Amino acid sequence: MRLIKALFDGPPGSQYHRRMFWRSFQLTLALLSLLVLGNESHPLIDPVERVRAHTRALEFDFVTWTLDAAATKLTQGAVKADAYMDDTASSRFVLDYMDIVWKIQTAESELSLLHANPDPASISAQLEETKDKLADLYAQRDKIAPLAENILQRQIAAVANDLGLAFGGQPIPPVLFHSTPLPWALIVSRRDAIQQDANISLETDLVLEDHITLENEVASALNVSTLVVPVGGVGTYPSMVAQSSNLNWLAEVVAHEWIHNYLTLHPLGLLYNRDQELRTLNETTANLAGKEMGAAVIERFYPQLVPAPPAPPPEALESGPLPQNDPPAFDFRAEMHATRVRVDELLVNGRINQAEAFMEARRVVFWDHGYPIRKLNQAYFAFYGSYADSPTGPAGEDPVGAAVRELRARSQSLADFVQRMAFITGLDQLQTYLASLD
Repeated sequence: MRLIKALFDGPPGSQYHRRMFWRSFQLTLALLSLLVLGNESHPLIDPVERVRAHTRALEFDFVTWTLDAAATKLTQGAVKADAYMDDTASSRFVLDYMDIVWKIQTAESELSLLHANPDPASISAQLEETKDKLADLYAQRDKIAPLAENILQRQIAAVANDLGLAFGGQPIPPVLFHSTPLPWALIVSRRDAIQQDANISLETDLVLEDHITLENEVASALNVSTLVVPVGGVGTYPSMVAQSSNLNWLAEVVAHEWIHNYLTLHPLGLLYNRDQELRTLNETTANLAGKEMGAAVIERFYPQLVPAPPAPPPEALESGPLPQNDPPAFDFRAEMHATRVRVDELLVNGRINQAEAFMEARRVVFWDHGYPIRKLNQAYFAFYGSYADSPTGPAGEDPVGAAVRELRARSQSLADFVQRMAFITGLDQLQTYLASLD
């Protein structure tokens, strides 16, 4: 509590910022209360509680992380150094931060390779040099990361306002995120249907062997499909976002998680965990909106990073079409879509073992084409199929994604789309609304 009190001590000129961030802190506690209260008193027959009997000792501590991140954001907000920087200087600062993160990731890869050397004595000097370099880079990152995060928050808030997703110039809730190592997620699905029954966040420092042991333990005990997956962001408040040197990706993920924060204050977000349908509605909405907002941030503040338009297809020669000597390129999303469709057909007919054998055979095909998927099972599709912002991919023929995409296509603006989706509570309601537009 001394730390919290100290955050509000300071010169009179910072009172406005303290009030703004105190309201943000109160909102954090309110959202945290919803999270905690919403997970209390589950009977043991609850699928999530049955899984948690195996995971409790390994679960990520969201309460501590959220309070620490909120305190960090309050400290950053009291400084407001970015208020004295114009757009050009702000963007340059963020790009410098991205460069340091890239150097860290490169040095961490070098260190990992050095540790794998079978003759450690021969590279001891290089090992120490790399460790020292990393320590210096970590210090540089920690010094400038708070300001870089503040700048990116402000830029995303400005774009939210441009797109009509703010009230009086201020997004509600304010855009807050913190880059940090992210927890792993244990996904659990039934075997006879692709349905996410549990998504348990695990400690960040677990290694692959820990993942495999836990997957096997839960799968064997409960006769379910399991998979531990990495995540790029978590819709806590402040949002939890993975460290990355890819600014295009980072802007999109921060925007995606802010959309989740926004939806949490509306029916769609509050019902996120009700069933697979609501999860897909939420994630598809956040994916579509996050991509548009992230692209708008890059276009406005980092135009040099706007991706080049795709090359047009080669035109036919006067003498006829181009010869097709090479086989068509492997289309990951199309192949994954076809795989999901076939798996659904097998499962709906009760052919569980055949479906699982088919998924393993397809996993080998993906592996052979350069996609190193460790497990392709019901849990894989239950997790990745929730992100149905594309007509192809692991969602298969799920009608939820198609309906959300149709609403976005028929909405006059991104704000109209998000504000309408915020009050959708099921696929039937969305389809009825779409029909009313005809």
